[in-house]
Amino acid sequence: LIKDYQTKNKQILAEGANSLRNPIKAFLLIKHLVIDWKIIENLMMQNVAKVFIRRIAEERIKQKIKYPTEEDLTGAATAIFRLQDVYKLNTKDLSNGKIFDVGSNQNLSARDCFLIGRAAYRAKDYYHALLWMQEAYDKVQKESEPSFEDLQDIMEKLSFALFKQGNVKRALLLIEQLKEIAPNHKRTAKKIKLYEEALKKEGFKPNEFRENIPPMENRRFEDETRYRTTHIYEALCRNEIPIGDEEISKLYCYYKQDHPYLLLAPFKVEIVRFDPLAVIFHDVISNEEISIIQEVSHSRLERAQVVSPATRRREPASFRISKNVWLENNEHEIVERLNRRIHLMTNLDLKFAEDLQIANYGIGGYYDVHYDFFMKDSPLLESLPQGNRIATVLFYMSQPEIGGATAFIPIKTTVLPSKNGALFWYNLVRSGEGDHRTHHAACPVLVGIKWIANKWIHEAGQEFLRPCGLKETDQEAFVGDLGGPVPKDHSNIRS
Repeated sequence: LIKDYQTKNKQILAEGANSLRNPIKAFLLIKHLVIDWKIIENLMMQNVAKVFIRRIAEERIKQKIKYPTEEDLTGAATAIFRLQDVYKLNTKDLSNGKIFDVGSNQNLSARDCFLIGRAAYRAKDYYHALLWMQEAYDKVQKESEPSFEDLQDIMEKLSFALFKQGNVKRALLLIEQLKEIAPNHKRTAKKIKLYEEALKKEGFKPNEFRENIPPMENRRFEDETRYRTTHIYEALCRNEIPIGDEEISKLYCYYKQDHPYLLLAPFKVEIVRFDPLAVIFHDVISNEEISIIQEVSHSRLERAQVVSPATRRREPASFRISKNVWLENNEHEIVERLNRRIHLMTNLDLKFAEDLQIANYGIGGYYDVHYDFFMKDSPLLESLPQGNRIATVLFYMSQPEIGGATAFIPIKTTVLPSKNGALFWYNLVRSGEGDHRTHHAACPVLVGIKWIANKWIHEAGQEFLRPCGLKETDQEAFVGDLGGPVPKDHSNIRS
């Protein structure tokens, strides 16, 4: 066991940060530091190694090392479920280390699959519990020296997941098999009775309980029609919904030169969508600036929070999985430099903008569908003298190998991360009302790591920079549009 632990440690050290770029490797690393370490620790506590254990604990405190916990292991398993759903990944392929036909040297054992399935089981997520317990059951039967205890746990939980997903006959057959191999198992009799009662309610007679076994069912949602937004979001994350030819024909790129500073070094702008306007500024943050921001932020990253409408406080939320930190304007010269650059990019006043938010999305990291602006009836908006969030600037500081796109649901648009670039859009229409077409999400990272920096700009100070239109339907044709000629036909230079 000790040799196995040492071997794993050497592999992890050799791979370095790359061990966190693949979701299966990341799960195994967290499991290694949570489950495997506990076993080693317990063994060492049984002999004279207690002093050594104490020294390790003291060194952790001294070096401010945070080891992952059981909660982190559950989070890693939940991330795998999210990735499975969004990217339509096959359970067997995942357990064998394959992602989109690309293999790795990391396979999951029956025990690993069981731990993943157990996380779903405990959360009463029987859809994923069934997928992973079935995979664990398939694997444990092929192992040369399977753990009898693991086999019992897998069979019991698999039978109940089958039952909850409507496969009652299959659940009954499996729990009866468990009773045969483990006659003294405490819960088999109770579950057999539960399953038989369920079959009686379905109209089956006792002699029909074990006959005509129907194909296995495993529905993710009870009512698929209620999850239309979820399906659109996931399809966008897979980049399966292309923009129509008519819309594409309207899009173009241009050089933004509407300020004296930009005459010699214009911004490269790509319009990715009209109605509402969304653009990418290419090459607006350098690798050197990215490295400095990451270095300043890294040690301060904490679990991302959202503002609760009920408490008006920032709290962790299951629909936003990332780590973040806020950098104040005077905290580093790079932040001040980016602020000046954002003003030139957007033509908006940053006096009342929020601090620069840095976020890191690791294994399965994502931000579910949301608006950046506050609703009119939100008590949070009443407490903001600077007004609502008029616009968002999102810098991409890395480029994950797979995943991590920004998906706009109503307009069915996917924007893939482009390192060194920045995505920009207006959250409010010209009248100041929230633009519901900006309902968007950060897709989960499948392979790689995603770093972003974002700036939320508020209404105050924009009265003359982005005035109300004459009509409610008035909107920009390009960034900083005040009624001048469009850059497609004329140079975007201030007259």
